[in-house]
Amino acid sequence: MIRTIYIFGAIAFLFLSCQNQQVKESQHLTGNYRLIESITIKGEDTIHLVVDTTKMEMIKIFNPQYFSFFNHDKSKGTDSLNNVFVSGAGTYTLQGETYIENLEYCSYRPWEGKQFTFTLEVKGDSLIQHGMEEIPELGVKQHITEKYVKLK
Repeated sequence: MIRTIYIFGAIAFLFLSCQNQQVKESQHLTGNYRLIESITIKGEDTIHLVVDTTKMEMIKIFNPQYFSFFNHDKSKGTDSLNNVFVSGAGTYTLQGETYIENLEYCSYRPWEGKQFTFTLEVKGDSLIQHGMEEIPELGVKQHITEKYVKLK
């Protein structure tokens, strides 16, 4: 009986330690970030975008459990070449540099319910996210690198 209690206590301690580590790691991430650069590699093609924040803005927001993002044109939809609005949100986990997004909501609905694993680096007020986005049923297989700066 004592041994069972000891084993149960050890398991509970490990579980709570892992949860506390998740909270500590996600708390240093908490905040709002503006995308400043992105690189997307699809097969042989590389798209490198340095964001012109006078025309376009993408913001990513983190709290200890959830993330959200939106990307929109600053012409309020009046420029037909740059008319865009994309948003999404969901839960995430962060263990060390391994960041897993569970995209629960997305303005492009076929992406909803998908999970993506990335590497996340936080250095001062900079955040770099990179990894594969794969959705076979949509023909999506691309490596992304996104660089953000924390908003003050």
